[in-house]
Amino acid sequence: MTVITLPTPERRLETYRMREPVTWTPPPSSPTSRIAYAAAHVVADPLTDHSPGSPTALDWDATLRFRRHLWSYGLRVADAMDTSQRNMGLDWAATAELIRRSAAEARDFGDPPGLLACGAGTDHLPGAATLEEVVAGYLEQIETVQDAGARVVVMASRQLARLARGPEDYHKVYGRLLGQADRPVILHWLGEMFDPALAGYWGSHDLQAATEAFLALVHDNAARVDGVKVSLLDADHEVRLRERLPGGVRLYTGDDFNYPELIAGGSHALLGIFDPIAPVAAAALHALDGGDRERFASVLAPTVPLARKVFEAPTYHYKTGVVLLAWLAGHQDAFVMVNGAHSARSILHLAQVFRLADQAGLLPDPDLAAARMRALLATAGVTT
Repeated sequence: MTVITLPTPERRLETYRMREPVTWTPPPSSPTSRIAYAAAHVVADPLTDHSPGSPTALDWDATLRFRRHLWSYGLRVADAMDTSQRNMGLDWAATAELIRRSAAEARDFGDPPGLLACGAGTDHLPGAATLEEVVAGYLEQIETVQDAGARVVVMASRQLARLARGPEDYHKVYGRLLGQADRPVILHWLGEMFDPALAGYWGSHDLQAATEAFLALVHDNAARVDGVKVSLLDADHEVRLRERLPGGVRLYTGDDFNYPELIAGGSHALLGIFDPIAPVAAAALHALDGGDRERFASVLAPTVPLARKVFEAPTYHYKTGVVLLAWLAGHQDAFVMVNGAHSARSILHLAQVFRLADQAGLLPDPDLAAARMRALLATAGVTT
């Protein structure tokens, strides 16, 4: 049994005994009862300057290897989205290259539109001053995604949130975008807990009014919408919204707190937490395919405390925990992030993420994980 000394929230040190490793065998096929995307992180080049504002430099081999890992468990990949640090350090030059490279990798596994969806936004035009500029920025990124052969996820736009005067401006912009898409897209509603700059999206700070505006847009363009990805961390709202969607339009849950019950109840998934828990998510979805709802729930249950810790407020720093877990699990060689984001969480937070990941059976090599965690703890003076 592997033993490690960890700090506690009470600022004490405790001896923590890790569980025996769990082997998660990839299921024989992709899920059939639900469509499931894992929103994937990017791996920073550890020997490059990642201070805020620096040009993005990625470890491309590790970044693409991780996408193959997700596909190997039957999950689809949602790339170039907030989990990849869009609007938090990943610049457009690196984003466009990521889209092209991920699409090329997807072609080795099958049909890219089925395996890969990529985010299109306006983050390369932070100073956009008009709605026309917002539309032009969106269309440039949509073209990049479509040319690569991936499905488009229309991300929420900080620039549109700043310029729009009401729901009619959102309808005008999104109507233009949907008219240019070469296949149905996924619309992403990202809540302000993930990005405070998106407060009041769809034209109102009132959730019900925003919901009505959003639903009107979806109903008016149902033939051009594959689904909606909702990241509001409000399970009751998601259920009500799902019930009011047009026939054929899917609800992809982005609720990293309540995903087991929402998926069981009929939502599909596009989740950042599926990045670190991919092996467990695949096993649970395979059980759901077989009608074993009890096993589906029991397999996912230990991952929920982990997800709630990783995504705790301030939620937009969840990427730090995601990358930590990839490092601890051996998917990358360094705990370094674009924009210096590896420093965004405290050592106490990261120690608890370690405990919960171990308890969920997500550290395949306990000795490796413990050695890496000890090295990280040493930077905070924990050397016992």
